[in-house]
Amino acid sequence: ETNFLKEVDKKNPTTYYDPVTGKALFIGPKGRTFKEFEQESDAHGWPSFRDAEVVWENVRCLKNGECVSVDGTHLGHNLPDKKGNR
Repeated sequence: ETNFLKEVDKKNPTTYYDPVTGKALFIGPKGRTFKEFEQESDAHGWPSFRDAEVVWENVRCLKNGECVSVDGTHLGHNLPDKKGNR
């Protein structure tokens, strides 16, 4: 279990960093409310980011759906839904 939703700033976007390199990977929420970000992340059990929240110069989504940092850190999988990539 994680406490990240209890620890993040609910009024301003939070930057999420690669734990290996320290590079920014995601900044969110962007283009949606914190409540929307919280509900989606809580439903999945981990932070759920949309395309607008990805720092694309530091992140790649592979053809198999795996998301990795440009330095190879595994970040999860792209699991699109009716709202788009996440």
